[in-house]
Amino acid sequence: MTATAMLELKQRLARLSEGERRAAAAYLLRLKHESPAGRRETSRLMKEMDAGKKTRLSEFASRRRHG
Repeated sequence: MTATAMLELKQRLARLSEGERRAAAAYLLRLKHESPAGRRETSRLMKEMDAGKKTRLSEFASRRRHG
């Protein structure tokens, strides 16, 4: 995506209502989770939990944001 297209997309998102922004954010999150990298990360975290490693929700959210 070009820088101009990205800027236009960001400007359009900024003009959305709060509800529309939430819906767009949920859609983007779903796309991320459905990606091969997102599925691998979820699988890795599930394996850690199955092995007994506990993760706080805040740690999980932080790892998902940076991954």
